[in-house]
Amino acid sequence: MNLKIALLGGDGIGPEVLAQSVKCLQAVEETFNHHFTYIEGLIGAVAMDKYGSPLPKETIDLCKASDAILFGTIGTLKYDENPSARVRPEQGLLQLRRELQLFTNIRPVKIFPTLVNKSPLKKHVIFGTDFVIYRELTGGIYFGEKKLSEDGTVASDLCEYSEKEISRIAHLAFKAAKNRRKKLTLVDKANVLETSRLWRKVVIRISESYPEVQLDFLFVDNAAMKMMLDPNDFDVILTDNMFGDILSDQGSAICGSKGLLPSASIGNEHAMFEPFHGSYPQAAGKNIANPVASILSTAMMLSHFGLHEESLAVVIAVDKSMKKHVVTKDLNASSKYGTSQVGDFIAGNIIDSDENLNYNYENIGLGRSTII
Repeated sequence: MNLKIALLGGDGIGPEVLAQSVKCLQAVEETFNHHFTYIEGLIGAVAMDKYGSPLPKETIDLCKASDAILFGTIGTLKYDENPSARVRPEQGLLQLRRELQLFTNIRPVKIFPTLVNKSPLKKHVIFGTDFVIYRELTGGIYFGEKKLSEDGTVASDLCEYSEKEISRIAHLAFKAAKNRRKKLTLVDKANVLETSRLWRKVVIRISESYPEVQLDFLFVDNAAMKMMLDPNDFDVILTDNMFGDILSDQGSAICGSKGLLPSASIGNEHAMFEPFHGSYPQAAGKNIANPVASILSTAMMLSHFGLHEESLAVVIAVDKSMKKHVVTKDLNASSKYGTSQVGDFIAGNIIDSDENLNYNYENIGLGRSTII
């Protein structure tokens, strides 16, 4: 297969972890006789420094002309510590999601068996945790009208959703639940918010087309608490943009490190894959960032294109790095391995035919993997 892949390293540790993903893709190319073309683009603070915009037209055009986008991270301390900045790096990512209509964000949360003890939660609580969050990505309060009074003392952000926006992601979430454990939980704040009440109305109607899927409802505050007390109760979580942003970060805490979890942002025509950790600018250039989330995002990309065996090879190699303790210091304080060394190890172990027998090809991708 020939694929044209846009590489958007972004800010902070983004370029470093993305470089490890490219190493793994090059190993996949060599092992499975594929050809991938990589073209780099700028986004975020680095784009602002060069073009004065967090999302230059050149980057938009590149992404639209590519088969897939691999994204690193976005944001720097310069802007994080300046709440009055009118233009921010994160606006580039929001604009890109809107330009490409990447309306569904898929964030699997699954425990690596070898890392159960790294979680801040008790082992018996998290063991076997395996759920996926379907977060609406191009609507809601992040994209709504924003106002600030002339004297700067009153501000507002509009949260707005249409039936169409809710319906298109709800169908994808129900289909995912149908192929998993057949349970979907809608997380909202329907006791307070009119948008949440619309979500419930639309999702209840759509559920009639998926009678085999059990539909539950949780207010977001209750869902956040239950995620810590009984994460095994969740299978597929469906929620809006802001609630999904918050809950998915909380989900990463279950696994013990943000550096482990991948994500996919999917639209009708385009797809982008990225780790959902932050830019961690304090670690940039120090060779200490965990590249696993970026590499597993690459595995999701391969699965998206039907390359399930290739995706599986990446996941197995990641699992081997955990078993062999070839990890970064966030997982083992005494580790002698850095970002590039972990990437080298995983890329070098992309294929292991003996271990392939222990995995189910059909489960790789979009949160159904036996590992991620």
